[in-house]
Amino acid sequence: MLFTVFFFLGSSGFANKILVPMDPNGQQNHLKAYGITYFALENQIRAQWLLNYRGGSFLFDAEESIQRECKIRGVSFEILTDNDAKAILDEISSPSKNLESVILEKAPKIAVYSPQGNKPWDDAVTMALTYAEIPYETIYDTEVLSDALVLYDWLHLHHEDFTGQYGKFYRAYRTTPWYIEDKKNAEALAANLGYDKVSEEKLAVALKIGDYVVGGGFMFAMCSATDSFDIALAAENTDIAEPMFDGDPSDPGYQSKLDFTSSFAFTDFVLERSPMVYEFSSIDMTAKRAVPMEKDYFTLMDYSAKWDVIPTMLTQNHTRLVKGFMGQTTAYNPENIKANVLVMGENKVNGEARYIHGVKGKGFFTFYGGHDPEDYQHRVGDPKTELELHPNSPGYRLILNNVLFPAAKKKKKKT
Repeated sequence: MLFTVFFFLGSSGFANKILVPMDPNGQQNHLKAYGITYFALENQIRAQWLLNYRGGSFLFDAEESIQRECKIRGVSFEILTDNDAKAILDEISSPSKNLESVILEKAPKIAVYSPQGNKPWDDAVTMALTYAEIPYETIYDTEVLSDALVLYDWLHLHHEDFTGQYGKFYRAYRTTPWYIEDKKNAEALAANLGYDKVSEEKLAVALKIGDYVVGGGFMFAMCSATDSFDIALAAENTDIAEPMFDGDPSDPGYQSKLDFTSSFAFTDFVLERSPMVYEFSSIDMTAKRAVPMEKDYFTLMDYSAKWDVIPTMLTQNHTRLVKGFMGQTTAYNPENIKANVLVMGENKVNGEARYIHGVKGKGFFTFYGGHDPEDYQHRVGDPKTELELHPNSPGYRLILNNVLFPAAKKKKKKT
């Protein structure tokens, strides 16, 4: 009888929820925690993203499989009773608290746009996905031009050059075997797909990706894939490639022929004409930076979790101050960012935007400057970053926020 009474009186206090905290001291592996969340969604386990609560924690139904995976992957978790969980959710729902709970509905199907084969540099997003144990599929031009993007919820752009100028590596690497081989392969692929020039084929790919976003897709891009994508769209009706890239001269006065209404994030930029300069345009701030490495940080913006849910999701972190890192495209010139694009991370000292987000049609895009959040100045041929050494990387967390973004049940922005 005593046992029965205890059971019925105390059942509401039994473990029915699992909290995966994401604050600095509560989580030993922030990056793999995203993989746990993806695992829950794959297995139809109810998941909630607790925005601004202990660094953007995750709340799950207390399934044994979640506990097991957390233990295997080294992710910190806490067992909660229903009463504990209710108290947290009540706190979150309070109008006086800058907190929000977002239901995560499904595991997004992820595509990474990347050429086949090993490259002399690495992609931070594929490293993050692999380390977090989040599955993805690799696609490239053939699949994009065959309309395969409709199969995916989220697309990441490899450090690609959509302008057909081979990454502007001409001056430093034009005689290296990998550059020569890359150029040869790109020309062969363009020809096989029915295009006379690589620049024409890359433009077609950029237009397809643009249609994917406008139709409701989620696109995340880093480094040179960000500005080269917009440049290609703006230059749709003019040839901006010099002879060493596409075999014929560029159009006279091409700068004045750019159509900035076609680009996603950037406007009024000035193209870098010289093939000997490792830069695409005035969008990038790399050559204008005067910030020493030890002082190179950018600040994440604070948003109202209840009113601006989307940027709040994308900036969840256990710190608002994130280490800077360089790339071919390191940061964005605010003068070239469209007024309707949101700057979510900025280096105020250098007057640059590092992390931006926008809406295009029915879809969303996020651009993140730099190459590798844990490799300050990655160079071609450098060894890859070992994320086992950086399980709590704030810079990598921003990537994984974007991965989970399509899983959220969206609430309309109220501002």
